Amino acid sequence: MTRGRQAAATIGVVVYGGVEPIDIGGTVGVVSMASRILPNVTSVTIAENHGPVMLAGGLTIIADEGFATAPPCDVFIVTGGPGWREQVKDEAMLAFLRRIAPERLASVCTGALILAAAGVLDGRTITTRRHAVGAEAQAPVALIGTMASGASPVDAAIVEDRGVVTGGGVSLAIDATLYLLGRLYGEEARDELTAIIEYDRAFAANRAALGHRLG
Repeated sequence: MTRGRQAAATIGVVVYGGVEPIDIGGTVGVVSMASRILPNVTSVTIAENHGPVMLAGGLTIIADEGFATAPPCDVFIVTGGPGWREQVKDEAMLAFLRRIAPERLASVCTGALILAAAGVLDGRTITTRRHAVGAEAQAPVALIGTMASGASPVDAAIVEDRGVVTGGGVSLAIDATLYLLGRLYGEEARDELTAIIEYDRAFAANRAALGHRLG
């Protein structure tokens, strides 16, 4: 059941060294704009340790909380970026994700590869970035099938399978965050927010071209 617009919600955004800044804009930035119509929705950035985190391209942000002090959140979104390669082997990251109920987990872009390494995506229909970039030998959507046992990777803007939401690549972080806010507050609030951020046409076009796979 969705909640009223005055209800509180906390969106945890999981970050690490090498996250793409667009994934911060597509998550934290969307939640910030959402607070114009949903006054008690907030985001909190969570890294292994509270403090500076250098993103891809050299931008540094300050993580609000560390894994040990992360507050309860309605959903935890794992962001993507080239740093995912280290995170899939990072025991602190994987242990943190394994402590969270799967239905409270989501990813944008290559954050799905980290969820896969934690075992969260086993047996699920999932998505992630569709195209290889630079020196990558495989597109992440192909690679993730080797990392999540029994999973079914698909090309999609958004996939939800038994509560776990995975979003597509790069700017589709915006779509996934909008979807998650709609899951919490309802489609009417989501659609109003989508228009406020001048993304209503893009959201509709991405859904028409790539689809939302919900199950």
